[in-house]
Amino acid sequence: MIVISPTEFRSEQKKYLDLAETEEVVIKRSSTLVRLVVEERTITDEDLKEGLTAEELLERVRPRIKKLFDK
Repeated sequence: MIVISPTEFRSEQKKYLDLAETEEVVIKRSSTLVRLVVEERTITDEDLKEGLTAEELLERVRPRIKKLFDK
């Protein structure tokens, strides 16, 4: 198991994501440990059907952004 800081992870993301494919990588944040999990998965047509279109995403996001700026 490799234990690293959030700063180390940010500076070397590719390195640690690649390592997480073969061994356990843990990020220590204060007293919390966050384990990196890398799972190989193929996106299927069914996954794409369940996703959002860009238009649907914008419809959901616009009201929230407007609410933030109306404060």
